[in-house]
Amino acid sequence: MSAHVEDHEHFAGSNKLFTSIWVWLVVLTLIEIGLAYKPMSTLVMLSILLGLSIVKAALIVAYFMHLKFERLSLILTIVPMLVICICLLFVFFPDSFRSSDLRYKFKETPPAPAESH
Repeated sequence: MSAHVEDHEHFAGSNKLFTSIWVWLVVLTLIEIGLAYKPMSTLVMLSILLGLSIVKAALIVAYFMHLKFERLSLILTIVPMLVICICLLFVFFPDSFRSSDLRYKFKETPPAPAESH
């Protein structure tokens, strides 16, 4: 009886692949920087920046950390971090709303307009 040995080849990638991923990361970063100079609402800008950051993080994790071809490792890396981030949001959001009420509110009444006779 012979033992069956499986050879698992590790994906090494190519210079062309890593260069193209690097170029995409640079382009996405330049888009993020360009958004700082565009007049738009804060909510729209933050939504776009968050989306671009998620795409960049996914590219880095998938290719530079070689997790694209290791699905289980990718899931075991992303899911716990997502849960931790959501828990941290629930911890810090109430405190940030509370601290916004602690700011000094200027309450001086404006001077009355002068009446002309």
